[in-house]
Amino acid sequence: MRPLKTRGRRTTKTAQFAQSTRMRAHRPSAPTVSIGPLSGNHIDSGEMTTTTRQLDELLADVRTITVLTGAGVSTGSGIPDYRDRDGEWKHAPPMQYAEFSGSDEARRHYWARSYVGWQRFGKARPNAAHVALAGLEAAGRIDTVITQNVDRLHSRAGSRNVIDLHGDLSRVRCIDCDDLSPRHRFQHDLRDANPDWHAHVSGCRPDGDVELTASGHDEFRVPGCRKCGGRIKPDVVMFGESVPRQRVEAAMSAVDRTDALLVVGSSLMVFSGFRFARHAHETGKPIAIVNQGKTRADDIAAVKVEADCGELLSRLDEQHLAGAVPA
Repeated sequence: MRPLKTRGRRTTKTAQFAQSTRMRAHRPSAPTVSIGPLSGNHIDSGEMTTTTRQLDELLADVRTITVLTGAGVSTGSGIPDYRDRDGEWKHAPPMQYAEFSGSDEARRHYWARSYVGWQRFGKARPNAAHVALAGLEAAGRIDTVITQNVDRLHSRAGSRNVIDLHGDLSRVRCIDCDDLSPRHRFQHDLRDANPDWHAHVSGCRPDGDVELTASGHDEFRVPGCRKCGGRIKPDVVMFGESVPRQRVEAAMSAVDRTDALLVVGSSLMVFSGFRFARHAHETGKPIAIVNQGKTRADDIAAVKVEADCGELLSRLDEQHLAGAVPA
């Protein structure tokens, strides 16, 4: 990756990418330059392809980029993802907000699973993908990271300009009085309310959720808000909720002020993330995708690479430090 361009107009190559992206809006379909899965998800120097080089060139010929990340970025930290290679659910869909807020039983089910799952989720550490993105931001290549994840691993890796689109699982909020408090405090409240409770875990799910045996939540007690006694929810955007407008506007502004959008580890099947790819496309910004499996934006991407995002991003970070694109 060439050193960051900080002044002047976009290069001819960048303008060509942008022009070709705008032209796709008038075509019935647009072929995506892509590469199939690499053997063992490992990037071998002997398997360097034209597609990977095109990704290098696209990123080298822009000044700054916005990065949009999804669950695939955190699988290397031991956090399961939601969807398979075809974009289908790997597990039962997550609980909807309406069910959570409207049912004591649903909240008991949710918090029993989350109480157990947090004990593992809360110990997750940044992996190579998070570290590489933080390095590229420090080098001036990345303007903003928009993440759909709720694990705060980008920030813990050192990224400074992060928009946590879907919130932060390390906090809880009262639905009734809007009081915000740290998750570890509520974990203590849950523990104190259930001193003799035990459950058998049958599997791990994304975002600190686990699968319990059928009777694992029947006797679980959920304490209320310390201030008003109200209903406590994780400080995240649950399915069926809307992303706060301020976050959406901040993310759109990031896409607008940078030269390209890099999507990493996301199928973009949920509109809250896909909207930024659609906006980049509509405004003529080239889109690059690094994801194992299909995405909702495959037909509008300039480049797509199917590879392990940790290995690929680490290589891009190293190339930037070396100041060159591979020959």
